[in-house]
Amino acid sequence: MGIDNLAKYTKHFGLGKKTGIELIGEATGRLNERTEGQTWNPGNTIQSAIGQLNNQYTPIQMAKYTSMLANGGKSLKPTLIKSIQQVDGIEIPKEEYESYFNEKLGITNEDDGITINPDNLKTVLEGMRDVTSESGGTAYRYFKDFNITVGGKTGSAQVEVGGKVAYAHAWFVGFAPFDDPEIAVVILVERGGSGSYTAEAARDVMAEYFGMNANNVEENTNAIPTTEIQN
Repeated sequence: MGIDNLAKYTKHFGLGKKTGIELIGEATGRLNERTEGQTWNPGNTIQSAIGQLNNQYTPIQMAKYTSMLANGGKSLKPTLIKSIQQVDGIEIPKEEYESYFNEKLGITNEDDGITINPDNLKTVLEGMRDVTSESGGTAYRYFKDFNITVGGKTGSAQVEVGGKVAYAHAWFVGFAPFDDPEIAVVILVERGGSGSYTAEAARDVMAEYFGMNANNVEENTNAIPTTEIQN
């Protein structure tokens, strides 16, 4: 594939660049790519392909990446906003406020024209499923009795100090349900060591989301709407 092609696909999945989420000061991160005048060898490409060398990605970038894997490689934009209404109750069009935020945050939306080969994606997703559902998977012990099939991946991001590996950050990314995804979860524990330790936290987040922890929850259907209280 080569580093140039690898970097192109890495950017397509939102790694090493701002996602455009509506937060000032979002970090860009860093991805391995060849720069002008830089000496690059095949070993660097191999390290890049398995996530090593100088990659630095943020949790929100990893959440976008995981979500795009789950949705078939289609581009998406993380957002904190469901909708915006004016004081008169008229809803502002999404295109209008997205354009405003992109201008303020310096975000440009460009179509890179990349489409993902379904067979390649299927192989990746099946591997993520095996991480949680097969006995040899690095997160199997946390999901073996989970009643929803999960796709996931553990990771340990090594950090060098003085030219030597000093410690590792622990990562887990996952999505569920595997066949009809609703949620993507990213867990990062700084200096956490092995990524398998973070899978338990992701499982608990998913259990809460899917209502597995609910016991005798009663809903008050007579509650007064917030808008009525304000009036």
